[in-house]
Amino acid sequence: MSQSDISDKLFTIRYKCDDKSHLVIKDKQTCMNCVTKDCNYFCPSDVYDWEKKLKITTVAFENCIECGTCRIACPSHNIDWVYPKGGYGMTYKFG
Repeated sequence: MSQSDISDKLFTIRYKCDDKSHLVIKDKQTCMNCVTKDCNYFCPSDVYDWEKKLKITTVAFENCIECGTCRIACPSHNIDWVYPKGGYGMTYKFG
């Protein structure tokens, strides 16, 4: 599947954004010490991004499609993932 196919599919979902993130980096130092920065690659909606200048992993939780990949794919288990609170999060157009 190409990147444009994924982008087209992501366009069919709606996200009602809360003002508080449901994704939290537990320990910033763990991210700094992480060599591979896997979270920058495994998330299908590009939620995580390593900011070299700031030396932090940014979390664009507004992009999250609630797939749960980050719960299991971070080798350090450094991402705290919970479902968004009621009334917020994903609404899928096609079920």
